[in-house]
Parts: sequence; C-alpha cells; structure tokens
Amino acid sequence: MTDERIRLVTMPKWGLSMTTGEITDWWVTEGEEVTEGADLADIDTDKIAGPLEAEGPGTLRRIVVGKGSRAPVGAVLAVQAPAEVPDSEIDTVVAEAQQRNAELAEAVESGAEDTGPAAQTVTVGRRALSYLSVGEAGSDGVATVLVHGYGGDKDSWLFLQPDLGSDRLVHALDLPGHGASSKDVGNGSVDELAGALLGFLDEVGAARAHLVGHSLGGAVAATAAVSAPERVASLTLLAPVGLGEAIDADYLRSFATASSKREVKPLLGRLLADPSAVTRSMVDDVVRFKRLDGVQAALQRLCEAMLDGDRQAVALPDSLAQLDVPVTVVWGAQDTIVPNPGDDVLHARLPRARIELLDGAGHMPHMEKAGSVLASLRG
Repeated sequence: MTDERIRLVTMPKWGLSMTTGEITDWWVTEGEEVTEGADLADIDTDKIAGPLEAEGPGTLRRIVVGKGSRAPVGAVLAVQAPAEVPDSEIDTVVAEAQQRNAELAEAVESGAEDTGPAAQTVTVGRRALSYLSVGEAGSDGVATVLVHGYGGDKDSWLFLQPDLGSDRLVHALDLPGHGASSKDVGNGSVDELAGALLGFLDEVGAARAHLVGHSLGGAVAATAAVSAPERVASLTLLAPVGLGEAIDADYLRSFATASSKREVKPLLGRLLADPSAVTRSMVDDVVRFKRLDGVQAALQRLCEAMLDGDRQAVALPDSLAQLDVPVTVVWGAQDTIVPNPGDDVLHARLPRARIELLDGAGHMPHMEKAGSVLASLRG
C-alpha cells in the first residue's frame, strides 16, 4: 500500500483541448521544502505558459519529468513526501509513475485521448452567443458561469474550467463583441452586456448560477446579480471594473485599434506580472480575433462606454453591498490595468465580501495564479 503522505505532482489540464505540456523550467530542486501555492515549475501549452503551483506543503523528493521534456495531461511530473518516507518507497512510486506516463503518452500518440467538448451557440435576442460547457448539473441544478473581460473570450478560463467542471456544470461564455459571438454590442454599456448574460442563463436553463466575472466581465456579472438577485447563488469578481476610478485607458484604446503582432505582444505583456509569459500562440490568437469583421468597431464602442476621459465611467451600484449571497473579490497585487482601489474602498463598497490579494499576479490572476483562484472558487 502506498504511503498516504506521498503526493503526486501531475501535469494539469489547462484547456479542454490540451493533451500535453512542456516543462520549460523547474523552480525547486530535489530535497527542497515547498509551501502550498509555491511555484514548482513553468509549463508551456499550445495556448499559454504558466506556473504549476504546489497543491500542498512538503519536500520535493523526486523530479520525474525533467526540464525541456513534454508530458501528457495527468502524467506524474514529481513526487512530494516527508523526509521520513524511505527512498525505497519513493523509488517504487516513481517506477509506477513512469509506466503510467508511458501509457498516457501512447494514448495521446494514437489519438485515443479525448480532446474535450465542442463550443455551442444560443440566440439571445438578435445575437448569437458562443459558449463551452463542461461537467454535469448537480442535484441543486445550480450552474457556474464564467464571464471574461474586455478583449478576452471563453478560452480565458482554460486554466480553471476543466478542474471546476469535474464535479459541477460550468459554462464559459463569449460576451457580445468577443470570441465567436455576435459582434453587435449595442450601445456597449455594462447594462447591455448584463442583459445578454441573463438572457444566456434563460437559454441554457440555468435558474440560478454562481457568477464569476473578470475585469469588464466582473462588472457585467455584478450588474446582472443586482438586476436579478434571485438568479445568483454566489458572485466572484476578479479585478472588476466599476469599484474604483483608476484604469489604464491607454491600454484599452490601444488594444481596440492594434492589429499586428508587433502592436499586440507588448499590450498583452501589460496584462501580466511577468510579461515574458506571453506566448506566440497567445499573440497569434489575438491577432486572428482582431482581424474579424466588426471586432474593432465593437471594441471601440465598449472602450468608449468604459471610459470617462482617462478614468472609469463604470460605477457599480451601491445596492451591490446588500446582495445576500457570498461575494468574493480577487485582485492581482501587480495589476496595472485596473488597479486595486484599496481595502478601504473595497470594504466600504462590499462590507461583507471576502477579499483576496494575490502576489505575483497582474490583471489575469485566473491565469497567473490559477491554483489560488481555483481554491477561492471552490471555497
């Protein structure tokens, strides 16, 4: 029987179509103590590079997949265990892991690995809205809906949706003007987008939902929650627009008009605490999106609605403080796009909310510190 104190570090599934990832660096060495949430390694996928965080404390006893190697989702990358666990037990676990890794790699090579569900479309009013669903509805019938930010899409949640969907129904939505949804944003207001979100809930049969919104999507989710509180089971806001005044207006305007890789790459770098995490695939995906008919006009309309000069024009209603459901606010400590307005402002606006500040994250905490955000959502 394997010692229950032994913890396997495995290749995560970041994105529903992800089958393998490459270890580009290890940040810890064998024999080193690590704490829960510490960065263990950097992983590069077809979509984005990101850190692999420790799920718990312990000693890193053995690295199974070295730097520069590619491994399938679920493969054992390393083994954690207390120092008193004998080396012979670690050797046995590693040998079993290597055999399992080889079987997983063979399945990927043969094409037997499941690449995940396909996107679906619903019509809300005059708009087609694209979304991706994972998991199955629980006995309470409450779904989780992920709402991306300005310029993003449903793939923004690729680090979180697969894990969240392991025990619940999770929808990731493309807002109007984004992804594969209609590029018609109406007047571009948060109210307009919140109406589309509530219409989406109707179309997918979600009487109630846990709403998770990032940036502009946070303002959209919060506005929908205030408009129809009976539809909301909880509200999680990641670096939301609408709680402060400061915003990087230059970023918003530049992103709306950028069309080349040379213009897009440095803009994406401003989203992250570590700009070097921007991959070629990220840049290519954004450039392809920016060249679709109607995208630039949609983004410019949204930008105009978000800004009053160089400040935020969006202000979430004071009645948000009376929302009688759990509310969590998560901010990256290095966010320069929508800077944290400070604990005093947040506690005044949301006196009952749980507030978390993540060091080492910029404006994309759900990508940069996915493990920490996932823990918050499960809480």
